[in-house]
Amino acid sequence: MDHLKETERSSKQIYAGKIIDLYVQEVELPNGKTSMREVIKHPGAVAVIALTKDGKLLLVEQFRKALERTLAEIPAGKLEPGEEPETTAVRELEEETGYTAKSISHLVSFYTSPGFADELVHLYITEELEPLKTEAHLDEDEFVELMEVTLEEAEGMLANGQIYDAKTAYAVQYLQLRRALQNT
Repeated sequence: MDHLKETERSSKQIYAGKIIDLYVQEVELPNGKTSMREVIKHPGAVAVIALTKDGKLLLVEQFRKALERTLAEIPAGKLEPGEEPETTAVRELEEETGYTAKSISHLVSFYTSPGFADELVHLYITEELEPLKTEAHLDEDEFVELMEVTLEEAEGMLANGQIYDAKTAYAVQYLQLRRALQNT
């Protein structure tokens, strides 16, 4: 697919932030013309499908400033420099839910918005939760409420817009597919 490649001619960093960096890039298109691209660089993230012993999905409700509303989401967070995704997944699960995973498995990795960002999310699943022996500590600027919901409740939350982000919608659909395959 090299015939579709856009070649970077120049790149200028417009913003360097705590979570993202923004670049404006001039690219040469496959037809030889040029165009401008706005590209967000992100360190990557993890998300965790965490299921309790009775099959309930752990969600965290939190306010999302970009949307000016709260959402219910699966536990997730940004990779720290040099940190392996599995380590981040366990850390975020502990910080946001007060649970740890006795075992955790990688399901898939996916780009969230490849039209303008390079954020890669690594999705994990655990069904072996145990409460932390010590109190969990959220990031200083993070406020969440823990929820435990059945798959049917999560489906309803997806239908009514309480679940509205891609990673959590993906998780619910993964669990629906898994249930359907187990029932065949």
